[in-house]
Amino acid sequence: MISFSGFGQTDYFKLGKEYYNNGEYEKAAATYSEVIKKEENLPKVYETYLSTLYKLKNYTEAEKIIKKMVKVGSPENYTYRIDYALFYKQQNLTDKAEKEFSAFVSDIQKNSTAVDISGAYLQKLGEYTWAKQLYLQARKNFDRYAYCFELSSIYNRLGQTENMFDELLNYLSVNPASLEEVQNTFQNELDTDEKFALFETKVYDRINKDPNDIVYNQLLLWLNLQRKNFTKAFIQAKAIDKRNRQTGTTVLEVGNIALENKDYDAAGACFQYVSDNFKESFNYSIARRLLIQTREEQIKNTFPVDKQKIVGLISDYNQLLKENGRTAYTLESLRNMALLNAFYLDKRDTAVVILKSLIENPYTDNRLRGKAKIDLGDIYLLTGEPWESTLLYSQVEKDFKEDQLGHEAKLRNAELYYYKGEFVLAQEQLDVLKLATTREISNDAIQLSVFITENSGLDSTTDALKDYSAIQLLLFQRKYDEALQAANALLKQYPHHELTDDVYWLQATILRQTGKPTEALEMLKKISTGYADDLLGDDALFTSAQIFDYDLKNTEKAMQLYQDFLIQYTNSVYVTEARKRFRILRGDKI
Repeated sequence: MISFSGFGQTDYFKLGKEYYNNGEYEKAAATYSEVIKKEENLPKVYETYLSTLYKLKNYTEAEKIIKKMVKVGSPENYTYRIDYALFYKQQNLTDKAEKEFSAFVSDIQKNSTAVDISGAYLQKLGEYTWAKQLYLQARKNFDRYAYCFELSSIYNRLGQTENMFDELLNYLSVNPASLEEVQNTFQNELDTDEKFALFETKVYDRINKDPNDIVYNQLLLWLNLQRKNFTKAFIQAKAIDKRNRQTGTTVLEVGNIALENKDYDAAGACFQYVSDNFKESFNYSIARRLLIQTREEQIKNTFPVDKQKIVGLISDYNQLLKENGRTAYTLESLRNMALLNAFYLDKRDTAVVILKSLIENPYTDNRLRGKAKIDLGDIYLLTGEPWESTLLYSQVEKDFKEDQLGHEAKLRNAELYYYKGEFVLAQEQLDVLKLATTREISNDAIQLSVFITENSGLDSTTDALKDYSAIQLLLFQRKYDEALQAANALLKQYPHHELTDDVYWLQATILRQTGKPTEALEMLKKISTGYADDLLGDDALFTSAQIFDYDLKNTEKAMQLYQDFLIQYTNSVYVTEARKRFRILRGDKI
């Protein structure tokens, strides 16, 4: 027996909950039975008391309080009827449970408020089959697209993927403004190739049935961009452009994303399409410049770089300026020409003249002027004039505070301090940049900061790190022979140092860029075999696959390495690209 003398009402509630949480269900039941002697207290303890009675298998008392709540509960609260159906289910009386629930659904199916409340309650309880039954029955009284989103969630819970897709597409067809909401749902659910293939088939079916509904093309465009399938994204972008008469705007956007992701074939196709079809549009000169820029990126990433092709690119940029004049859309070409001259043709004086003319031109856009100053700073670093570099970087920092361009200039200054071995000053800059709003700059800052920290505390000096950063500067300055000699010397002076795999990586980079892919593979193999679980493990294996793929044209070996990579590094940032290249080499249609 439990004595409740001297207890207030609130004390009863707390005591009952405490007994319940401690698993003392007999005591909890005794407490709650005392509480509900005042009828108005039942709703306050109903849920926990019912659970307590189920724990004790006291179904007689459980039925009493459910019926009491059905009788005295608020008319808008339909959940007690559901509880009564679940009361039978709790006892494995399936037929009675189904009969009670069916009667309940029949009573409320024309009441949208009741359906909304009851459906949400059933989903909260995890009773997805009953929730589906409720929504499908209620749909007959409203319209064929009622409760699409709710049903899509339920079908997902039940593992009925095809039905989930159908309901989401139904929802989108009547709520095109909810495209972003649907996209977010798809992004979470399209986690396998099989699901994506099924979804894609269904969307194409919708497009064939209703070719005028552009929302399906928009959905496919977005999904192909998420999967970095830029060739298919290009097809959808063309359809959207034609429908909305955009003169290539959407295609240009896809091309830019493809270019950023180094899919040069898809990017080139996008820019060529706009150049060919919208010659009278303001997009034409932009597309022409980006088409040349795409070829530039291809040439710069094909090793060793062909200098004659670089000369051809500069000629193409000059021709573009002659055809279209020096406008806001073409002046960017001068930056490209300057950098090509400086970094690939060793014409640094020419590059400086071009950039200074761009900076001093009163018609140059402020952001373009800022970019040109950063470029000029890079060239001064190339020619061994770091003080001139930091002066220009600092100007851009000041002119573009709290802007991506200013953060980029600050990162350049941090890297400059790092190259010079002034790690404390570098860290001060990087600490600020870690909080940059631009994710790429923030990530670069964090990565360099961590690298400095990890390699500064290994011994009493930072001599090895200073030597390593000096090699990176030589690599930036295209002094490849000196960089290789310095790397070999570092390995001899500091055998088995924590920086060893990083030095191998630098050597592999230099060897590949100088047209020695086989020797580069030897360096990468040292990382893959001796440092596979370290930070550069996935970079080494992925780059090895790329060398066989692009440099040596050895399809069989490249496929093998891509496959090994996908098995070994499932969380790598290169997974999407590795899977895509493997399928292309295998001959899949993507």
